[in-house]
Amino acid sequence: MAAEQMADGAGGPDRTPPARPLDSIDRAILRILQTDGRASIRAVAERVHVSRANAYARINRLVEDGVIRGFSARVNHERAGQAASAYITLKIVQNSWRTVREQLQALPGATHIALVSGDFDVLLLVHTPDNQALRELVLTRIQAIPEVLSTRTLLVFEETDLGPRPDRPAELA
Repeated sequence: MAAEQMADGAGGPDRTPPARPLDSIDRAILRILQTDGRASIRAVAERVHVSRANAYARINRLVEDGVIRGFSARVNHERAGQAASAYITLKIVQNSWRTVREQLQALPGATHIALVSGDFDVLLLVHTPDNQALRELVLTRIQAIPEVLSTRTLLVFEETDLGPRPDRPAELA
């Protein structure tokens, strides 16, 4: 893949100015919000020992700078009716990343898309109700994208969410 294709990711040079450096309070706020995205401004402020106004301003800056991309729930896909999960690797036509990414983002059940190096170009994580739906997604939707040269489907037998937890060392410290 060409370098300009890889530079097109979220927060790339064409979309967002460079993020300002993070200090220890910013990193502590990020750890708290990664562990509990529903934490109140008051709770965050108390835990990092700043005023509520300061915590509010810092969180807003982290959002504006693109450091925080959003707030979401971590879902148990099986319990949510998405019992079949798979990583799908794709080889794509050179210089087609942007076009392919747009089409993959529109797929039902697509939860993560990455442009990667190695034996394939794209790694896609999908969750579907069952293997039949997964089969239809791969055979009729993904392989129908003209820029997709080949796919390989890796069925997920079991998943463990390694999202931030209070009992693990902090990634951002």
